[in-house]
Amino acid sequence: MYFDNKTLENITAEQELLVSVMEKNGLECHGAWDFDRMTFDKRFDLKEGRYYLRVFCKAISGDVGNRSAVLTIAKPALGKYYYPHGVEYGEDEVFPKHLVTQCEQILENVKKELAAFGVVA
Repeated sequence: MYFDNKTLENITAEQELLVSVMEKNGLECHGAWDFDRMTFDKRFDLKEGRYYLRVFCKAISGDVGNRSAVLTIAKPALGKYYYPHGVEYGEDEVFPKHLVTQCEQILENVKKELAAFGVVA
């Protein structure tokens, strides 16, 4: 499930600021990066299964590896984890309403915090 038009899509920020704001909101990047991309994840373990809120970012300048990148945020997604295949984001997936609401709130908080630093889409 992708979060359309009301979240962080197309916001551009310096890597250090983005990492700080994401971590403050429980979104972490543990090895999910290469030199021109980063993915921030928040894991949810519920009775319905394991889910991940993912915020994908692409470097438009600099280098993620040496923490000098300027990143643009792509469309955030909520996916369900299936062992051993991985995370599925498809339209056929069913996501608990309370989880969707919680993820929307997290994304809104990130957007507000970035706006407080003058970072907007």
